[in-house]
Amino acid sequence: MTAFLMEFVAFLKARKKIFLLPVLVVALLLGALVALTQGSAIAPFIYAVF
Repeated sequence: MTAFLMEFVAFLKARKKIFLLPVLVVALLLGALVALTQGSAIAPFIYAVF
């Protein structure tokens, strides 16, 4: 997994698209948040924020 991340960051640097990294990190964090709160008591409050 770490090899994939290192290769992906090298790809972004080579293509001069390093500015996309924060966007991808936020998208992954939001996806993880939704996946982890699926079916929990917190889910209605998280969905109300969006």
